[in-house]
Amino acid sequence: MKPEFQVGLSHEIVEETLPNHAAPHLAKPIFSTPSMIGFMERCSVQLIKPYLEEGENSVGYRVNVTHLAGTAIGQKVRVLSTVKAVEGRRITFAVEAFNEKEKIGEGEHVRVIIKPK
Repeated sequence: MKPEFQVGLSHEIVEETLPNHAAPHLAKPIFSTPSMIGFMERCSVQLIKPYLEEGENSVGYRVNVTHLAGTAIGQKVRVLSTVKAVEGRRITFAVEAFNEKEKIGEGEHVRVIIKPK
């Protein structure tokens, strides 16, 4: 990792929810938990990417989130990822997700920096 990477850095994405983001088992098209987690991971990956050294990458290690509220498909979701801790190759992010009205998810996501041989 580049030395500029530090606790407190954050990144935000905004994406419209699409039919493929819906929970398939529900009668109404509602944003699924796996899709919310995917948005959170993507936001965290985008945060890390500019700070990776040549040949480095990151892999997901742990996700611990709570899905607080439903979101109708078609609404925009805003996700914020903030670096909470850096312990060697392990990076912990505080992640939050919001729909157009309220917070819909929060928790932690951990990624590990790898350098394949």
